[in-house]
Amino acid sequence: MSFLTNEKLTIVGAAGMIGSNMAQTAAMMRLTSNICLYDIYGPGVEGVYEEMRHCGFDDIEFSFTTDVKEAFTNAKYIVSSGGAPRKIRMTREELLKGNAQIAAQLGKDVKAYCPDVKHLCVIFNPTDITGLVALIHSGLKPSQLTTLAALDSIRLQSELAKHFKIKQNLVTNTRTYGGHGEQMAVFASTAKINGTPLLDLIGTPALTHEEWEEIKQRVINAGANIIKLRGRSSFQSPAYVSTEMMRAAMGGEAFRWPSGCYVNNYGFEKIVMAMETTLTKDGVTYEEVKGTEEEMAELRKSYEHLQNLRDQVIEMGIIPPIDQWDTLNPNL
Repeated sequence: MSFLTNEKLTIVGAAGMIGSNMAQTAAMMRLTSNICLYDIYGPGVEGVYEEMRHCGFDDIEFSFTTDVKEAFTNAKYIVSSGGAPRKIRMTREELLKGNAQIAAQLGKDVKAYCPDVKHLCVIFNPTDITGLVALIHSGLKPSQLTTLAALDSIRLQSELAKHFKIKQNLVTNTRTYGGHGEQMAVFASTAKINGTPLLDLIGTPALTHEEWEEIKQRVINAGANIIKLRGRSSFQSPAYVSTEMMRAAMGGEAFRWPSGCYVNNYGFEKIVMAMETTLTKDGVTYEEVKGTEEEMAELRKSYEHLQNLRDQVIEMGIIPPIDQWDTLNPNL
Protein backbone atom coordinates (compact mmCIF):
# COMPACT_ATOMS: atom_id res chain seq x y z
CA MET A 1 0.00 0.00 0.00
CA SER A 2 1.56 3.28 -1.11
CA PHE A 3 1.95 6.52 0.83
CA LEU A 4 0.29 9.85 0.04
CA THR A 5 3.73 11.41 -0.15
CA ASN A 6 7.36 10.79 0.72
CA GLU A 7 7.78 14.36 1.94
CA LYS A 8 8.77 15.05 5.53
CA LEU A 9 6.11 15.31 8.24
CA THR A 10 7.33 16.75 11.54
CA ILE A 11 5.32 16.12 14.69
CA VAL A 12 6.04 18.74 17.35
CA GLY A 13 5.50 17.61 20.93
CA ALA A 14 5.97 14.00 19.88
CA ALA A 15 6.91 12.83 23.37
CA GLY A 16 3.46 13.75 24.68
CA MET A 17 0.30 11.71 24.58
CA ILE A 18 -1.21 13.63 21.66
CA GLY A 19 2.04 13.67 19.70
CA SER A 20 2.80 9.99 20.17
CA ASN A 21 -0.74 9.06 19.15
CA MET A 22 -0.38 11.29 16.07
CA ALA A 23 2.80 9.46 15.10
CA GLN A 24 1.10 6.08 15.23
CA THR A 25 -2.04 7.33 13.48
CA ALA A 26 -0.03 8.98 10.69
CA ALA A 27 1.84 5.73 10.15
CA MET A 28 -1.37 3.67 10.11
CA MET A 29 -2.97 6.12 7.66
CA ARG A 30 0.08 5.79 5.40
CA LEU A 31 0.50 9.55 5.13
CA THR A 32 4.22 9.55 4.42
CA SER A 33 7.29 7.36 4.62
CA ASN A 34 9.22 10.17 6.32
CA ILE A 35 8.08 11.05 9.87
CA CYS A 36 10.21 13.18 12.16
CA LEU A 37 9.45 13.15 15.89
CA TYR A 38 10.46 16.36 17.66
CA ASP A 39 10.31 17.24 21.34
CA ILE A 40 12.52 19.11 23.78
CA TYR A 41 12.27 16.12 26.17
CA GLY A 42 14.94 13.75 24.88
CA PRO A 43 14.17 10.47 26.69
CA GLY A 44 10.47 10.80 25.92
CA VAL A 45 10.86 11.42 22.20
CA GLU A 46 13.43 8.64 21.88
CA GLY A 47 10.97 6.36 23.66
CA VAL A 48 8.24 7.17 21.14
CA TYR A 49 10.73 6.53 18.31
CA GLU A 50 11.49 3.10 19.76
CA GLU A 51 7.78 2.34 20.17
CA MET A 52 7.10 3.23 16.54
CA ARG A 53 9.85 0.88 15.44
CA HIS A 54 8.40 -1.84 17.66
CA CYS A 55 5.06 -1.47 15.84
CA GLY A 56 6.76 -2.89 12.76
CA PHE A 57 6.18 -0.01 10.34
CA ASP A 58 9.30 -1.21 8.59
CA ASP A 59 8.77 0.80 5.40
CA ILE A 60 8.54 4.11 7.26
CA GLU A 61 11.66 6.05 8.09
CA PHE A 62 11.15 7.48 11.57
CA SER A 63 13.63 9.94 13.00
CA PHE A 64 13.71 11.80 16.30
CA THR A 65 15.45 14.88 17.57
CA THR A 66 15.47 17.52 20.30
CA ASP A 67 16.95 20.07 17.89
CA VAL A 68 14.38 22.31 16.22
CA LYS A 69 16.59 23.14 13.25
CA GLU A 70 17.05 19.48 12.46
CA ALA A 71 13.35 18.79 12.94
CA PHE A 72 12.13 21.61 10.71
CA THR A 73 14.74 21.60 7.95
CA ASN A 74 13.12 20.21 4.77
CA ALA A 75 9.80 19.66 6.56
CA LYS A 76 6.85 20.07 4.22
CA TYR A 77 4.14 19.37 6.78
CA ILE A 78 4.14 20.23 10.49
CA VAL A 79 1.57 19.47 13.16
CA SER A 80 2.17 20.82 16.65
CA SER A 81 0.73 19.76 19.97
CA GLY A 82 3.74 21.30 21.68
CA GLY A 83 2.01 23.43 24.31
CA ALA A 84 1.11 22.91 27.95
CA PRO A 85 -2.02 20.78 28.44
CA ARG A 86 -5.13 21.73 30.37
CA LYS A 87 -5.46 20.46 33.91
CA ILE A 88 -8.55 19.79 35.99
CA ARG A 89 -10.80 22.84 36.54
CA MET A 90 -8.67 24.80 34.07
CA THR A 91 -10.08 26.62 31.04
CA ARG A 92 -8.35 26.70 27.68
CA GLU A 93 -7.97 30.46 28.09
CA GLU A 94 -5.93 30.05 31.29
CA LEU A 95 -3.15 28.63 29.12
CA LEU A 96 -3.06 31.84 27.11
CA LYS A 97 0.24 33.54 27.94
CA GLY A 98 2.56 30.55 28.11
CA ASN A 99 1.18 28.78 25.08
CA ALA A 100 1.01 32.01 23.04
CA GLN A 101 4.74 32.43 23.68
CA ILE A 102 5.33 28.85 22.52
CA ALA A 103 3.25 29.55 19.41
CA ALA A 104 5.29 32.66 18.64
CA GLN A 105 8.49 30.62 18.76
CA LEU A 106 6.89 27.95 16.59
CA GLY A 107 6.12 30.57 13.95
CA LYS A 108 9.65 32.01 14.14
CA ASP A 109 11.15 28.54 13.74
CA VAL A 110 9.00 27.86 10.67
CA LYS A 111 10.19 31.14 9.13
CA ALA A 112 13.83 30.38 9.97
CA TYR A 113 14.11 26.71 9.03
CA CYS A 114 11.28 25.72 6.66
CA PRO A 115 9.68 28.77 5.03
CA ASP A 116 8.58 26.54 2.13
CA VAL A 117 6.51 24.28 4.39
CA LYS A 118 3.21 23.41 2.72
CA HIS A 119 0.91 23.17 5.74
CA LEU A 120 1.05 23.85 9.48
CA CYS A 121 -1.60 22.56 11.87
CA VAL A 122 -1.64 23.99 15.41
CA ILE A 123 -3.64 22.09 17.99
CA PHE A 124 -2.52 23.27 21.44
CA ASN A 125 -4.85 25.49 23.43
CA PRO A 126 -6.25 28.05 23.22
CA THR A 127 -5.89 26.85 19.64
CA ASP A 128 -7.60 29.78 17.91
CA ILE A 129 -5.09 32.19 19.46
CA THR A 130 -2.02 29.96 19.26
CA GLY A 131 -2.80 29.37 15.59
CA LEU A 132 -3.11 33.10 14.95
CA VAL A 133 0.15 33.85 16.78
CA ALA A 134 2.02 31.14 14.87
CA LEU A 135 0.63 32.41 11.56
CA ILE A 136 1.73 35.99 12.23
CA HIS A 137 5.29 34.99 13.11
CA SER A 138 5.67 32.28 10.45
CA GLY A 139 5.15 34.42 7.35
CA LEU A 140 2.90 31.71 5.88
CA LYS A 141 -0.16 32.38 3.77
CA PRO A 142 -3.45 32.08 5.67
CA SER A 143 -4.40 29.09 3.52
CA GLN A 144 -1.38 27.19 4.88
CA LEU A 145 -2.52 27.05 8.51
CA THR A 146 -5.36 25.26 10.27
CA THR A 147 -6.30 24.70 13.89
CA LEU A 148 -8.21 21.97 15.68
CA ALA A 149 -11.76 23.29 15.99
CA ALA A 150 -13.31 20.22 14.39
CA LEU A 151 -13.34 18.31 17.65
CA ASP A 152 -16.34 20.33 18.86
CA SER A 153 -18.46 19.47 15.82
CA ILE A 154 -17.68 15.79 16.32
CA ARG A 155 -18.57 16.02 20.00
CA LEU A 156 -21.95 17.48 19.00
CA GLN A 157 -22.51 14.53 16.66
CA SER A 158 -21.61 12.14 19.46
CA GLU A 159 -23.96 13.71 22.01
CA LEU A 160 -26.88 13.73 19.58
CA ALA A 161 -26.25 10.12 18.60
CA LYS A 162 -26.23 9.10 22.25
CA HIS A 163 -29.47 10.98 22.90
CA PHE A 164 -31.31 9.45 19.96
CA LYS A 165 -29.67 6.04 20.50
CA ILE A 166 -28.53 5.73 16.88
CA LYS A 167 -25.20 5.14 15.18
CA GLN A 168 -23.02 8.20 15.14
CA ASN A 169 -22.83 8.36 11.33
CA LEU A 170 -26.62 8.73 11.16
CA VAL A 171 -26.23 12.16 12.72
CA THR A 172 -25.01 14.35 9.87
CA ASN A 173 -23.63 17.85 9.31
CA THR A 174 -23.25 18.76 12.97
CA ARG A 175 -21.47 22.08 13.25
CA THR A 176 -19.94 24.35 15.85
CA TYR A 177 -18.33 27.59 14.72
CA GLY A 178 -16.28 30.37 16.24
CA GLY A 179 -13.90 29.60 19.07
CA HIS A 180 -12.68 26.24 20.34
CA GLY A 181 -13.61 27.00 23.93
CA GLU A 182 -16.42 27.72 26.33
CA GLN A 183 -17.63 30.49 24.00
CA MET A 184 -18.14 28.28 20.93
CA ALA A 185 -21.33 28.66 18.91
CA VAL A 186 -23.24 25.37 18.75
CA PHE A 187 -25.54 25.25 15.70
CA ALA A 188 -28.71 23.20 15.35
CA SER A 189 -29.84 24.41 11.94
CA THR A 190 -27.26 22.45 9.94
CA ALA A 191 -27.75 19.03 11.52
CA LYS A 192 -29.95 16.10 10.56
CA ILE A 193 -30.93 13.09 12.65
CA ASN A 194 -31.25 10.09 10.36
CA GLY A 195 -32.34 12.49 7.61
CA THR A 196 -34.69 14.63 9.72
CA PRO A 197 -33.64 18.23 10.34
CA LEU A 198 -32.67 18.71 13.98
CA LEU A 199 -34.70 21.93 14.14
CA ASP A 200 -37.84 19.88 13.43
CA LEU A 201 -37.13 17.74 16.50
CA ILE A 202 -36.16 20.39 19.05
CA GLY A 203 -39.17 21.25 21.19
CA THR A 204 -40.85 17.89 20.67
CA PRO A 205 -40.94 14.89 23.02
CA ALA A 206 -38.05 13.46 21.03
CA LEU A 207 -35.82 16.35 22.10
CA THR A 208 -37.19 18.98 24.44
CA HIS A 209 -35.76 22.48 24.58
CA GLU A 210 -34.28 21.63 27.98
CA GLU A 211 -32.61 18.48 26.63
CA TRP A 212 -31.14 20.43 23.71
CA GLU A 213 -29.68 23.01 26.08
CA GLU A 214 -28.17 20.20 28.15
CA ILE A 215 -26.61 18.68 25.01
CA LYS A 216 -25.11 22.05 24.06
CA GLN A 217 -23.54 22.38 27.50
CA ARG A 218 -22.11 18.86 27.33
CA VAL A 219 -20.49 19.74 24.00
CA ILE A 220 -19.08 22.97 25.38
CA ASN A 221 -17.75 21.20 28.47
CA ALA A 222 -16.69 17.96 26.74
CA GLY A 223 -12.98 18.62 27.11
CA ALA A 224 -13.32 19.42 30.81
CA ASN A 225 -15.36 16.23 31.24
CA ILE A 226 -12.56 14.14 29.72
CA ILE A 227 -10.14 15.67 32.23
CA LYS A 228 -12.56 14.85 35.05
CA LEU A 229 -13.02 11.26 33.87
CA ARG A 230 -9.44 10.43 32.88
CA GLY A 231 -7.43 12.79 35.03
CA ARG A 232 -5.76 14.37 32.01
CA SER A 233 -6.73 16.33 28.92
CA SER A 234 -7.98 14.68 25.72
CA PHE A 235 -5.29 13.03 23.64
CA GLN A 236 -6.71 10.26 21.46
CA SER A 237 -9.43 12.30 19.76
CA PRO A 238 -7.31 15.41 19.02
CA ALA A 239 -4.51 13.17 17.76
CA TYR A 240 -6.80 11.28 15.39
CA VAL A 241 -8.72 14.29 14.11
CA SER A 242 -5.62 16.41 13.53
CA THR A 243 -4.04 13.53 11.61
CA GLU A 244 -7.19 13.39 9.46
CA MET A 245 -6.64 17.09 8.77
CA MET A 246 -3.03 16.48 7.73
CA ARG A 247 -4.19 13.66 5.46
CA ALA A 248 -6.47 16.10 3.63
CA ALA A 249 -3.70 18.72 3.43
CA MET A 250 -1.44 16.08 1.89
CA GLY A 251 -4.00 15.43 -0.84
CA GLY A 252 -5.75 12.46 0.73
CA GLU A 253 -9.32 11.83 1.78
CA ALA A 254 -11.39 14.99 2.23
CA PHE A 255 -11.73 16.38 5.74
CA ARG A 256 -15.34 16.19 6.89
CA TRP A 257 -15.48 18.83 9.59
CA PRO A 258 -15.00 22.59 10.05
CA SER A 259 -11.38 23.61 10.61
CA GLY A 260 -10.10 26.64 12.40
CA CYS A 261 -8.57 29.07 9.90
CA TYR A 262 -7.61 32.71 9.43
CA VAL A 263 -10.77 34.71 8.76
CA ASN A 264 -10.98 38.23 7.40
CA ASN A 265 -14.42 38.42 5.79
CA TYR A 266 -18.17 38.19 6.39
CA GLY A 267 -17.97 40.56 9.36
CA PHE A 268 -15.17 38.67 11.11
CA GLU A 269 -11.79 40.34 10.85
CA LYS A 270 -8.21 39.23 11.45
CA ILE A 271 -8.97 36.26 13.66
CA VAL A 272 -8.55 32.48 13.61
CA MET A 273 -11.76 30.57 14.30
CA ALA A 274 -13.92 27.72 13.06
CA MET A 275 -15.75 28.34 9.80
CA GLU A 276 -17.28 26.13 7.14
CA THR A 277 -14.07 25.03 5.47
CA THR A 278 -12.60 22.96 2.69
CA LEU A 279 -9.12 21.54 3.29
CA THR A 280 -7.08 20.15 0.39
CA LYS A 281 -3.47 20.00 -0.78
CA ASP A 282 -4.03 23.55 -2.03
CA GLY A 283 -4.75 24.70 1.52
CA VAL A 284 -7.79 25.73 3.51
CA THR A 285 -10.62 27.92 2.23
CA TYR A 286 -13.76 29.01 4.05
CA GLU A 287 -17.33 29.99 3.27
CA GLU A 288 -19.80 32.28 4.97
CA VAL A 289 -21.56 30.68 7.91
CA LYS A 290 -25.36 30.76 7.78
CA GLY A 291 -27.72 30.02 10.64
CA THR A 292 -30.70 31.22 12.59
CA GLU A 293 -30.72 34.70 14.08
CA GLU A 294 -29.99 33.24 17.51
CA GLU A 295 -27.13 31.10 16.19
CA MET A 296 -25.52 34.05 14.41
CA ALA A 297 -25.76 36.06 17.63
CA GLU A 298 -23.91 33.27 19.44
CA LEU A 299 -21.27 33.24 16.71
CA ARG A 300 -20.82 36.98 17.04
CA LYS A 301 -20.43 36.56 20.81
CA SER A 302 -17.78 33.88 20.26
CA TYR A 303 -15.93 36.15 17.83
CA GLU A 304 -15.96 39.00 20.33
CA HIS A 305 -14.49 36.67 22.96
CA LEU A 306 -11.67 35.75 20.57
CA GLN A 307 -11.06 39.42 19.82
CA ASN A 308 -10.59 39.99 23.54
CA LEU A 309 -8.06 37.14 23.80
CA ARG A 310 -6.24 38.47 20.73
CA ASP A 311 -6.05 41.93 22.28
CA GLN A 312 -4.63 40.43 25.47
CA VAL A 313 -1.84 38.77 23.49
CA ILE A 314 -1.11 42.09 21.79
CA GLU A 315 -0.90 43.76 25.21
CA MET A 316 1.55 41.05 26.32
CA GLY A 317 3.80 42.02 23.43
CA ILE A 318 3.70 38.52 21.92
CA ILE A 319 2.27 39.86 18.65
CA PRO A 320 2.34 43.46 17.42
CA PRO A 321 -0.72 45.68 16.99
CA ILE A 322 -2.96 44.59 14.13
CA ASP A 323 -1.85 47.37 11.77
CA GLN A 324 1.76 46.13 12.10
CA TRP A 325 1.15 42.42 11.41
CA ASP A 326 2.29 42.81 7.82
CA THR A 327 5.79 43.74 9.05
CA LEU A 328 6.12 40.15 10.23
CA ASN A 329 3.88 38.49 7.66
CA PRO A 330 3.28 40.32 4.35
CA ASN A 331 0.49 37.83 3.59
CA LEU A 332 -1.74 39.34 6.29
